[in-house]
Amino acid sequence: MISSTDRVHLERCLSLAEEALAAGDEPFGSVLVAADGSELYADHNHVSGGDGTQHPEFAIARWAATHLSPADRAAATVYTSGEHCPMCAAAHAWVGLGRIVFATSSAQLVAWLTDWGVDPAPVAALPIRTVAPDVPVDGPVLELADRVRELHRRRHAG
Repeated sequence: MISSTDRVHLERCLSLAEEALAAGDEPFGSVLVAADGSELYADHNHVSGGDGTQHPEFAIARWAATHLSPADRAAATVYTSGEHCPMCAAAHAWVGLGRIVFATSSAQLVAWLTDWGVDPAPVAALPIRTVAPDVPVDGPVLELADRVRELHRRRHAG
């Protein structure tokens, strides 16, 4: 169930994805939110420098492992413009973060990139639930799909 509060945080993720695109990077943005609703950490993709692991969801997992107690990690929510890749889903589960809410799915992204003739990623686009079956997950949010698709179109399809 996607709440109005969830939508506010997803809008923040889309703003971060726009910042990533403006910086010449892939348009992904993510936010870590505490149980009390406060934003703890926010980032966007940084893979354009050549390190394909510089995903915001992976950065969130590393930050949370260092700065939050296990209980606070479990109570936190990660919001993201796109569904976690397998690397990020695994990191999320390994550090014990709580719920994930995403705007668009990996399947949606793969379909868009395929339509534009973009080479596939080096890692299979597995759903979060396949990689981390015990993590609570909500998404995609269908009314955000066109906006996210347009960001990726600007990055990949010209």
